[in-house]
This record gives sequence, C-alpha cells and structure tokens, in this order.
Amino acid sequence: MAFVFGLVLGILVGLAIIVIFVRFENHRSKLRSELATTVAAFARMTVEDSRKLLPPQYYPSWVVFSHHQKLGWLNSHLEKMWPYINEAASELIKTSVEPMLEQYRPVILSSLKFSKFTLGTVAPQFTGVSIIEDGSDGITMELEMQWDGNPSIILAIKTLVGVALPVQVKDIGFTGVFRLIFKPLVDEFPCFGAVCYSLRNKKKLDFKLKVVGGDISTLPGISDAIEGTIRDAVEDSITWPVRKIFPILPGDYSDLELKPVGVLEVKLVQAKELTNKDMVGKSDPFARLYIRPLPDRMKRSKTINNDLNPIWNEHFEFIVEDETTQHLVVKVYDDEGLQASELIGCAQVQLSELEPGKVKDVWLKLVKSLDLQRDNKNRGQVHLELLYCPFGMENGFANPFTSNSAMTSLEKALKSEMNGANATESEKEAAQKRREVIIRGVLTITIISAEDLPPVDLMGKADPYVVLTLKKSGAKNKTRVVNDNLNPVWNQTFDFVVEDGLHDMLILEVWDHDTFGKDYMGRCILTLTRVILEGEYQDSIPLDGAKSGKLNVHLKWNAQPIYRES
Repeated sequence: MAFVFGLVLGILVGLAIIVIFVRFENHRSKLRSELATTVAAFARMTVEDSRKLLPPQYYPSWVVFSHHQKLGWLNSHLEKMWPYINEAASELIKTSVEPMLEQYRPVILSSLKFSKFTLGTVAPQFTGVSIIEDGSDGITMELEMQWDGNPSIILAIKTLVGVALPVQVKDIGFTGVFRLIFKPLVDEFPCFGAVCYSLRNKKKLDFKLKVVGGDISTLPGISDAIEGTIRDAVEDSITWPVRKIFPILPGDYSDLELKPVGVLEVKLVQAKELTNKDMVGKSDPFARLYIRPLPDRMKRSKTINNDLNPIWNEHFEFIVEDETTQHLVVKVYDDEGLQASELIGCAQVQLSELEPGKVKDVWLKLVKSLDLQRDNKNRGQVHLELLYCPFGMENGFANPFTSNSAMTSLEKALKSEMNGANATESEKEAAQKRREVIIRGVLTITIISAEDLPPVDLMGKADPYVVLTLKKSGAKNKTRVVNDNLNPVWNQTFDFVVEDGLHDMLILEVWDHDTFGKDYMGRCILTLTRVILEGEYQDSIPLDGAKSGKLNVHLKWNAQPIYRES
C-alpha cells in the first residue's frame, strides 16, 4: 500500500514539475519575444522619437544629439591617399579654374594663367559630416573641411605693357562646408545616377600673393586686382547654388543643373538712426544689395548726402536660384567719395522666410558682421519690402488673402500682364513687362488723431499739425493746428491723385506751430504697397525721430491700372 502511494505521489510530483517547467519555458519564450519586439522598435527610433520620449533636460550631460559625425577614420585614410589625390586633383583643378581666371581677368592684365599648380603635402582635415533630409529622391551630404596647406601655386601674369610677373599664391587657409548630392537613387550599382558637389558655405579663405624674386606691393593695384579675381572665380565657379555635376550612369541630369527658379522684388524704402561715420557733418549713406556677391549681380542705391535717416524708395530685382538656402544681403555704407566707403552695418533675410506671392514688410537691425550672432551696438535699421515670385506660379501671383476674396487691383494688373505674355517669351522679357506696370489711382487718407506726442513748448504742451507729402509727385496737404494738445484729434480726409502707386510713397510729418516758426516733431513714411494690395486699412504708426508718439490713420485706394506706352 505504501509502495502504491509512493508511486502515485512520485508520478504526481513529476507531472507537476513537468507542468511547471513547461509553463516557465513558455513564459521565458514570451519574454524573449517581447524583448525582441522592443529592441526592434528601439532600432527603428529616430532622434526625434527619443526627444519625444524624454525631454533633453533629463539626459546626462554626455548624451549629445548631433547631426554631425566625427571623421577621424576618413582623415587617417586621406593622409595615406593624399599623394595620389594631389597628383590627380591638381591637374583637374588647374584645367577647370584657368578658364574662370581668364574670364575674370582684370583689364590691367593681358594674360593670367598657372605656370605651376600642386596642392602640396598637407592633406585637408574633415571635421564633420551631416546628412540633409530634404524629402527628395536623393541623398544630400555636407562635409566640413579645414585646410592650412602648403601648396605650390605660381601664376604667370602679363601686364598690358608686356611685363611678365610670376606671382606665388602662398599661406592658404581655408575653412568651409562642401555639399555632395547623390541623385537620383536607382536600383543599378552604385545606386545613384550622378553626383554633384558645391561649396555650400565659405567660412574662411585667406592667402597671400608674392612676386617670385620681388615685392608685389611695388606694383600698385596689381595685388588687389589678382586677389579680387581669385575670390570672384571661387565665388562664381563653385559656391552654392552653383554646382558641378558628374554623371555616373547614362541619363539626363539637366534637373540638377543651376537654373533660375524665381524673381525677388525688393523695395529699399529707408533707414533710420544710422551710426555717424563722419567727424564733420553726417554720413552720406548708400546701400548695396545682393543674393550672390558677384559684381554684375550686386545692386547699388543712390547716395543720400548728410542724412542719418535716409529715404531711398528704390526698386531692385534679383534672380533666385534656390529659395531654400539663399538669402538677401543688405550693406549700408558711408560714401567717402574717392576714398574707400566705410561700412555702417549689414543685415540679411532668408528667402525661405518669404511666402511666395505675398509682400513682406520688414525692418532689419544692422550689425557689424553677418557672422556675429549678437551685436549690442545700435548701428541703425533698414526698411525693406520684399516679394518673391516663383516662375510658373499660377497667374503669375497667388492671391495673398483668402481664396474667396476678390482680387485686388494690383493682382489684376499683374495677372493681366502675365496672361498677356506669350509662352515663348523669355523670363527677362517678362520681367521687363512687369517693370512697365503702372498702378494709377486715387489715395484717400484720413488723419484721425495722434497719441502721446512729445512736448516741445515751455509749458509742456504742443500745437501739432500734420503735413502730408507724396514723394514722387511732390503734392502736399496739411491738417489744421490743434492748440495745446499732445493727443490731438483731427479727423481730416485728403485725396491724392497717384500716377505710379508701385513706386511712390507718402510722408507724414508732424510739426509744432509757433507764432514765429515751427518745430519738427517726427514723421511716418508709408509706401503704397499695402493699401494697393488690401484696398483699405487703418493703422497706428509710431513716429520716427521722436521719443514718443504715434499717428492713427485710415487709407483707401481706388485704382486704375494702365501700361506705359512703348
């Protein structure tokens, strides 16, 4: 009996152990499966997914999310391969750059060629790499490079008078970012059809020129002319958006080539509170504007003499080749006559910030250098109106307001102009027609009131009135005088016949009336772009040149678009 009991107990215990073991193995298998699923999910995570799971402040200090990867391995291999790369690259650069030097050759030289070109024994160093996600059917890579080389570069130049000079280019220091685009991606090895490269950002390019066996400084103008030629050649031949294309597989890669994609319309309106660069009197400011810093693409405004608050009201057009990366640069100078102009300040606007077909009105703070992140010194501000017009946009311009609203007079004029252009017309001809558009109409302005005007009388009051002037036509009007009031109410309406609304502006000057004269209190400058686009608006505008104060105005536009007779 005991034997039977022991046998049954042993069988039950054995079965129990087997059941427990099987359940334990099944549990372990389930855990392994869940862990594998979790690991796979983590493997698919992006940096953005990680940031969503845990905010940056909770990561240890040694965790860094960077788009740039270090390239020590590449630099070590590059040093080994450099003698062979130097031999091949030197001849390639020489044959491709020489025609560009000849194109930009100064007029004082009759010939400009390389007599010797080698990159030297010092290999460049790649300091980082990043992959640009742009959603295209290709891969865009940016490589940061630094090179303080010892090349042997000698230019054989000949002046117009027949003097031959061997000029050495030495002490080259270069830092920049190269962009490589592998596009399109294909199934055939090496998995992309072509590669194009460009100098995306030139951070530093330093070099010295020396006449072999002499001093180049003894030849006035030669050094600056050659240096400018080299910099222009680099800027125009390889700097983004210019790119060099190398087909890898047979195919049509014209879509990778540099081509205009639109026109940027710029109205340089005015500047205010500019730094005075003159010891006697005031600066004589003018502005240079450009997208690509090439001599034939830079625009220059007129000089306004002896004025730190100049009004230019000038219009310029620029060809845009890549609105996602290019920017408009504005540099304001003090005109020194025959001497070199002195920079007052500069500013820039990213074209990617502009909405196509819609005017953007901006005030830009001037800084000492575009490379500075901060500039606490007040160098003044510059006022621009910007309009980016991509080629091929429907009807030339998109409606800047809701799709249900009626088209404004300006849009109708520009639409009729674009529709009237033949499809075979060049973009240059279309731009010329756009410049010929005249917006004629009647501007109705109501000077409603002013607020918080600065006191100018001994009793802490003022007797203000407003003078209204159309800059282009010179037409004037003025309000009545409101005595002893820093918050006057006028509610007076004036009509102006405007012959060219796109290029005119309204100047509102506030004066204090005195028995024996008048005192200037401040001004507001309005282009007519906004009222032409919107048809009617009311606004409160701060006074320039005053410690306080603003004008409340209402503007209305009744347009009659016409075209200039050819």
